[in-house]
Amino acid sequence: MVTENRPPGRRPSGPVVGYRGGPANGHGMGTMTQETKARGLSPGARIDRYTLERQIGGGGFSIVYLANDPETRTQVIVKEYMPRKLAARGDDGRTVITVGEDEKSVERFAQGKKMFFQEAATLATLKHPNIVNVTNFFRANGTVYMVMEYAQGINLQEYIRRHNGSLSEKLIRIVFTALLDGLKCIHSRGLLHLDIKPGNIYLRSGGSPLLLDFGAVHEMMQSRQDQASQVITPGFSPIEQLTPGGYVGPWSDIYALGATMRACIEGVAPPPSPERSPEDHMKPASVAFRRRYSAALLRVIDWAMEVDPLARPQNVDQLLAALADNATDDPPESGSMLERLANSFSWGRS
Repeated sequence: MVTENRPPGRRPSGPVVGYRGGPANGHGMGTMTQETKARGLSPGARIDRYTLERQIGGGGFSIVYLANDPETRTQVIVKEYMPRKLAARGDDGRTVITVGEDEKSVERFAQGKKMFFQEAATLATLKHPNIVNVTNFFRANGTVYMVMEYAQGINLQEYIRRHNGSLSEKLIRIVFTALLDGLKCIHSRGLLHLDIKPGNIYLRSGGSPLLLDFGAVHEMMQSRQDQASQVITPGFSPIEQLTPGGYVGPWSDIYALGATMRACIEGVAPPPSPERSPEDHMKPASVAFRRRYSAALLRVIDWAMEVDPLARPQNVDQLLAALADNATDDPPESGSMLERLANSFSWGRS
C-alpha cells in the first residue's frame, strides 16, 4: 500500500519547490495555522520537565513547540503527537482525546502513537552530527512527545524558495556530502529513511545540514514480499517506492537525495518518477545545467536519479566516492559578472 505524504506537486511554471501547506517553519515541521495554534498547549505549560515558550510549527499529525529545559538551561524543540483528524484537546486544556469513540478511530490513534514513539526511539539511537538529535521521548497527557536539540538555521525547502533554486555548487557539495555521511549511518543500522526531500533537511550556519523527520523510516527487508506500506512524496520518491512489491533499499534513499540536489539547482521538484517511465522526458542535469555547474556534479545527480534502481549507486559509499573524486572540478565560468560574483559565495545567490 502507498500513502502520499505532503506532496509538493510539480508547478508548471515558477521557481518554487512547493509543498501543500506552504514552506516549513523552524525544524521543518510545517507552517502553523490558526487551527493548529488553537489546538496547542498554552505558553508556560509544563510537560515532564520542560516549560513551553510558544508554538513554532505543526501539521496534520503533530504540534511543535519551543521550550526550555531547566536541567540543561537550554532551549529545546518539543514535538507532540496530535493528529488533526483523530484527536482534540480535552476540557482541561491539556489531555489529548480521540475525536471519534468508534473502535476504528481509537485503533488508528493508538497505532499513530505507537509509530510516533518508534520514530523517537529510533532517532534517539542515531547519534550523528547531521541527523537531528532526539534527547528524550515520553508519554504524557494521553499522547506522546519527543524532545530534540534546538539549532538556529533555515529549512532547505524555504532556502530554495528564497533563492529560486540556483544554489552554489560549493554549498551543494558541502550540504550533500554531509547528508550522505549521515545517511550512511542510518543504512549501517539496517534502516531506510524513505522520505528525503528539501522539507526534511535543515541548514545550520555555514551550510551544515540536519536530516529530519523519520516518520517513514523502515527496516531493510530481504524480499519484496516483506516490504511494508510506503509513504511517498511525488518528485522525490523513486519508482520502486510507488510500485506494489517494489524492492526498496539504499538506492531508494539515494534517488530521493539526487532529486533533492536537482531541486537545489532547478528550484522545482523533479517530475514524479512514474512520469519518467517507460519513457523519460526529463532533460538530464548534465544537459540542462551544463553552463552553470561542473559536469562532474551533474553526472552524480543524473546517476543518483536513474529510473532503474539497478542503474543507480547501490550504496552511499559509491556516491560519496563519486563526489569526492570530482570535488576538484571547477564549475563553468558564468556568462555575466553578476553570476560570477554570486558563485563566489558559499550560500549561492543572496
